[in-house]
Amino acid sequence: MKDRLIIGTRGSALALAQTRRVAAALEAANPGLETELRVIRTTGDAVQKTPLSEIGDRGLFVREIEEALLRSEVDLAVHSLKDLPSADPEDLCLAAVPCREDARDALITPRAFPRSTPWAERLPQGATVGTSSLRRKSQLLHLRPDLLVTNFRGNVDTRLRKLSSGDVDACILACAGLDRLGVFPQTGTRLPLDAFVPAPGQGALALQSRRDDARVALLCSPLEDPLVRGAVTAERRVMSALQGGCQVPLGVHARPLELDSGDGPRLATQMEMLAFVASPDGQTVIRATEGGEVSKPIELADRVVSSLRSQGVEELLGSFLEGANRVD
Repeated sequence: MKDRLIIGTRGSALALAQTRRVAAALEAANPGLETELRVIRTTGDAVQKTPLSEIGDRGLFVREIEEALLRSEVDLAVHSLKDLPSADPEDLCLAAVPCREDARDALITPRAFPRSTPWAERLPQGATVGTSSLRRKSQLLHLRPDLLVTNFRGNVDTRLRKLSSGDVDACILACAGLDRLGVFPQTGTRLPLDAFVPAPGQGALALQSRRDDARVALLCSPLEDPLVRGAVTAERRVMSALQGGCQVPLGVHARPLELDSGDGPRLATQMEMLAFVASPDGQTVIRATEGGEVSKPIELADRVVSSLRSQGVEELLGSFLEGANRVD
């Protein structure tokens, strides 16, 4: 008799594509395993017109899936890790964090430019750029205050179609989603990490299970990438300390640094972390860059938080988040 695993997922093309990839990897790593995908509609899927920063809730794209997991209606959930709140529910855990796709953002324009053309030169003065992310909006306005940034919700296909229809002059999407769907446009350019710091967990997947489910933990263990686990642990620590979410213009990214031993790259032992916090209009920006050991992601994250706090990040956040709780 085959072992069976029911996997909960959102129903978007991207969610299904990445969940099918995980299912195939699980079956390949566990001979005799049979997987079944179960689509679950989330609050984030149902509310399409309101900007995410205005909904004022966390876990918009995961809560209903987590509830199904807790009710044992599914055995495993596959999420885009950036959709997860900074803390896991008490009875759930990350069974595995697989290898990460490109964490960068991409600027998509209606027409192609030579690859050497800087991203800023692809946008005319006063251009309208679509994004549903407050983080992307603040970084855009910081670098190009002349731009008009407008709310831009919907799945990848919907947003690319709106761009083609002339609703906006350009849009920003995650490289990971475009790559997983195999639809990265020829008119797109990957934005530099130091200028456009990604959201915590961007490009990574989360395989979530019940904390006491040893069977699922064992099935998922071959998909674990320790370097990605360390990086996203650091990123989520910063997000938690700053009470970050859709309402906060926060970018944070940790990247393991491969070292060349002379015989080719070897396993990274060091990690660099970039962090960005800004006012929604991009006029005030606080940045931090720190390095540390891969094996000590919490220490690295805490140094980043300390650097941000020394620059007045809590005062900045407090100026537009009334009643925000502080984490010592």
